[in-house]
Amino acid sequence: MGSMFRSEEVCLAQLFLQSASAYACVSELGERGLVEFRDLNPNVNAFQRRFVGEVRRCEDMEKTFTFLHQELRKAGLALGPCPESPPAPLPRDALHIQEQSEQLAQELREVSRNRESLGGRLREMQEYAQVLREGQRFTGQLVSPCAGPEQRGRAERPGRQGGDRWSMGSRGWGAGRV
Repeated sequence: MGSMFRSEEVCLAQLFLQSASAYACVSELGERGLVEFRDLNPNVNAFQRRFVGEVRRCEDMEKTFTFLHQELRKAGLALGPCPESPPAPLPRDALHIQEQSEQLAQELREVSRNRESLGGRLREMQEYAQVLREGQRFTGQLVSPCAGPEQRGRAERPGRQGGDRWSMGSRGWGAGRV
């Protein structure tokens, strides 16, 4: 009757692994999902442990992948679910994956900055164009920016050759044209 609230039968075992084979053994045990690890040195500071570098590397990769995933979501792209849990990469492969993901994240940040900068410049240029259109409308010289040189020449100041960038309005003051 009491077995209804209990988990499966377990046993406590202690493994001693050589440093060279520890990564492969622990990753294989982790992939099978049959083992729970206990910390036998709870009083040791996290920074004094031998594997702190690897844990930091994994945390950095997790942050990078989270950033890339968020950017994909912002772009309207979705990653499909992984059909099965991928095997743990070898340490040298993990370094290669980390380098590639950081490079992709850096390039994506740069592209995002450039996109924002170009968007701001576009809005600024549109504002300048609107100001110029309003100025031309106010002075009575409405010249389309797509007009040919023969049409632009009519709005320019008399006595000057074509190509002058300044024109005088009928009110006696100058207005610039881009």
